[in-house]
Amino acid sequence: MATTRIAWGILMAATLAGCAGAPLGETTPAAAAADMTGRWILAAPNAPTCGMNFNGAAGAQQGSVVPEGGCPGNFYTGRHWSLNDGTLTIVDDQNQTLASFKPAGNGFEGQATTSMPITLSRQNQETQ
Repeated sequence: MATTRIAWGILMAATLAGCAGAPLGETTPAAAAADMTGRWILAAPNAPTCGMNFNGAAGAQQGSVVPEGGCPGNFYTGRHWSLNDGTLTIVDDQNQTLASFKPAGNGFEGQATTSMPITLSRQNQETQ
């Protein structure tokens, strides 16, 4: 009987520990620490890459974006970006969403509103 109670106690403790998740006050590192300012590279399958210059204060959750020439799809019309709950959104000059991204590795992966898969990666400082 005591062995059964101990086993149930261990099982309950393990179950509750699994529900606890991250300690209070912690957030996902990619979403919380993303500093979007600077040059990023936008890439899509079967399309040339292009530079996207994100402007805003360090650590800002929104700002302007200046695309360089040759961007795939309608990304040349990109004007603003925002980062909310870990989702990066780029909108055009009419405030229409062009794409939404989620953190992935050292950058972001997402999909344009045209269903085209896209990625954003930080411009390598050595190649500037």
